[in-house]
Amino acid sequence: MIKRENISGKFLSIRNLKTHFFTSHGVVTAVDDVSIEIDRSQMVGLVGESGCGKTITGRSILNLVPNPPGRIVGGQIIYEGVDLLKISIDQMRHYRGNKISMVFQDPLGYLNPVLKIGKQISEAITLHQGRKHVSRIMPDILELVGFPRSVRIWERYPHELSGGMRQRVLLAMALSCEPNLLIADEPTTALDVTIQAQILDLIKNICNEKKMALLLITHDFGIVAEICDYIYVMYAGKIVESADVFSLFEKPHHPYTQGLLDSVLSIEEYKENLKTIDGIVPNLISLPPGCRFAPRCKKARGICFQQDPPKVVVDPDGNHHSFCWIGRAEYKDSSEP
Repeated sequence: MIKRENISGKFLSIRNLKTHFFTSHGVVTAVDDVSIEIDRSQMVGLVGESGCGKTITGRSILNLVPNPPGRIVGGQIIYEGVDLLKISIDQMRHYRGNKISMVFQDPLGYLNPVLKIGKQISEAITLHQGRKHVSRIMPDILELVGFPRSVRIWERYPHELSGGMRQRVLLAMALSCEPNLLIADEPTTALDVTIQAQILDLIKNICNEKKMALLLITHDFGIVAEICDYIYVMYAGKIVESADVFSLFEKPHHPYTQGLLDSVLSIEEYKENLKTIDGIVPNLISLPPGCRFAPRCKKARGICFQQDPPKVVVDPDGNHHSFCWIGRAEYKDSSEP
């Protein structure tokens, strides 16, 4: 029996999530006190540079963190009133693929090279809906992701497909049981530009058609601007800013977000030199005190190196938040009454 929490709120609510990796060199704080909320049918982006904890956050939702050395050490992941961190592994299998699915960034690494595509897709359908539904669902779901029935893609092996086709197969596997939430982890990595656009349009159209929620994990602001309604910016294991897509691009508040946006090339604005963010990401085993971005921030002052930054409400509507000491006097601190 799955116990449901008496909690009103979002469709998915991640609260103060902490995921650590225990290594011989020390404890890696990969995800540290992360909170994310997603409404039904909402498309949310999780953005940040490589190694900031985006993928581990997505894996934590489905309890797919490799253990050892990784372990979720704190927080809540509440999906439709159920805290996924409090249920058993057997109960979790009811949610994986059935209620929440994940598309990974390396399709060749997640497809079995010795099994035909049809066999791999049928496993998820058989597990959650029964074998008798395979012959009906599989051709439909492959057609949904862009494979004509005449191609009979289910009879092919992964090595016979291109990178874009393999990514479509992974998407078909993720959608085969009609989940309510799709987690897409860098779904266009290693694909050429035209195929990237096709995959992104496909994900967007399917989510709209099926009214699915989406958590899109990426380092590309151009992608989230095209697809997402709301954006979380992540740095060194923490969320540093969150806002709806229009507010974030029009008025970024955190210096890290500003730096990322300044480094993006645009056809509308000529840039003789590409702007960069000085410095390097801190070591997640021995993190500096205060704000983790402070050593790289040109606006940092004394307190930034001493204390964790507060959560600041940037706009009057309360939908734009930033964790930063800069501008605290200008905006109302959410911790104040």
